[in-house]
Amino acid sequence: MPRRNEPEYKPLLYTTTMRNPGRLKYMLYVLNKFDGQILNNNLATKICGETIRYGLFRPTKRIPESVQNKWSTTPKGEFSDYILTDNELQLVLDNNDSTKWEDIKGHKEAGFGKGWPSRFATIFDLTKELGLAYFWPNEPIYISSLGHHLIKSIEVEIEPSSSFITCDVAHPEYEQQVFMQALAKSQRKNPFVRVLNDNIPLILLLQTIKKLNADPSQNGCGISRRELPLLIFWKDNNADALYRRIVDLRKEYRYDPSDEVVIDICIDKIMEGDFKEFDPKSIMVDYPDEFIRKMRMTGLFSLRGAGRFLDINKNENETVDYILANYTQYKHYTDEREYFDYMAELDTNLIQISTQPSTISNSEKLLDEWLDVYTWNVIKKELFNLSSRKNSIDSVLKLLAAPSRLEFLTALAIKSRMPGVRVVPNYSCDDTGLPTSTAGGNKGDIECYEQQNRILVEVTMSTGRNQTIMEVWPIERHLEDFQKEIKAQCIFIAPSIFRDSLQQIHFVKFQSKGKKEIRPFAINDFVDYLENAQTLYLESTKPTPVPYIVDEDIPVSVAAEASDTWN
Repeated sequence: MPRRNEPEYKPLLYTTTMRNPGRLKYMLYVLNKFDGQILNNNLATKICGETIRYGLFRPTKRIPESVQNKWSTTPKGEFSDYILTDNELQLVLDNNDSTKWEDIKGHKEAGFGKGWPSRFATIFDLTKELGLAYFWPNEPIYISSLGHHLIKSIEVEIEPSSSFITCDVAHPEYEQQVFMQALAKSQRKNPFVRVLNDNIPLILLLQTIKKLNADPSQNGCGISRRELPLLIFWKDNNADALYRRIVDLRKEYRYDPSDEVVIDICIDKIMEGDFKEFDPKSIMVDYPDEFIRKMRMTGLFSLRGAGRFLDINKNENETVDYILANYTQYKHYTDEREYFDYMAELDTNLIQISTQPSTISNSEKLLDEWLDVYTWNVIKKELFNLSSRKNSIDSVLKLLAAPSRLEFLTALAIKSRMPGVRVVPNYSCDDTGLPTSTAGGNKGDIECYEQQNRILVEVTMSTGRNQTIMEVWPIERHLEDFQKEIKAQCIFIAPSIFRDSLQQIHFVKFQSKGKKEIRPFAINDFVDYLENAQTLYLESTKPTPVPYIVDEDIPVSVAAEASDTWN
């Protein structure tokens, strides 16, 4: 066994080495405010404080009630609705003594002081490994061109009078491009991690799938989820040997080897017994699920066979060929800064290839195929889960981020209950019709056509005031573009409808003299509507004076009775 702190072979576990990559765009937004400043312990502590001020990092000890309220309306890892005041921030810092925290953990990052400086290094460490930002004590903080590309995926505004934060993921394709490039280069054996495994997981996966699909005796559907642990434990970049190991496994057990068989191969055959025991669930479920989520962030992979297989997204064949031609052979680095500079260089050719406009036809025509997979009762249950922010346990849907899952399930729900309506989702999708990212910020989410009528469907997971500012006014613009020469209306769906959103929706209708009709629904109410209504489009009612709504979060049905403006 290797001595403590010596490099060793390890399975690939993104939950620790990557944590939650979806947070990086928000963290980089904060770090970018200090771009070029010389890093010392005081500045590191200040930057940690700013992540707390914005609600991106949320300590848990003795949090003041005013801070709890500001953090209560958004999930962890995202911006809170309001930034903290200086006094609130200081209270959180004082009540969560970072030096004591570090002493308890026994942790200190090399080159950084104990306490907040070491925690800063831990929070932002992944930005270095992926080539997004570089920092070291007594050196200037540096945000790379790749990092700036990721920051441009979001638009953040802070209202001066109230310190209210609005954040819109305006360009989800930018985030996909960044992770596509980062994972195409990311080496297991790099100066930032102490492992002996020597491969690029994305490249190894692409090569192995290509070999499996080229073999006429195999299924042509890629690699099985139950075979992924072999790749996750694999020591080198020999895709041919991995392909042959998978073929041998299939010859003996087809596509359903037992957990014990797979674990035995991983521990005794691949690791040759030089490995500690792991929970079987981690090896067979947790590791593969995390791996699939991160690989799908690139947009290069599709799920087939109801989620049993991971395959190459045929819509991205050109991109895959480019990646394999340019990144299969790689240089090993021992110096952190040299490796960072390699990772940070923006490949404009790859960005150009991956920004080709996606066709709407796939997202539309493949909905019917997914209706063969998901019945109405399953769709309804999954929508209710989103409404209450419960996790999905479905093998496919659990791998979709909540905003993409809501767009996908809403499109399915409409098509399921109203088959006569043409449903055209605008999210980017793979070759099976599963979304790879949400619809971009310059167009509506789902376009529906019912005889001569048009209905624009907009969905959001946002609640509270952010819903009002970031959703209603853009919806009005999208509706205006969608109407053109034909009258149209919009259906707006969220877990719950904030009172200011409802007020603003009424104002839009009143100001346009009824020409702009936005019909808001809580998710559960929209499910009820689909179960009972005959048509998606409803004739508008005459505009009335804007009502005064007093409830904070109010079901649309109640608001309708109060204002008497709905059908």
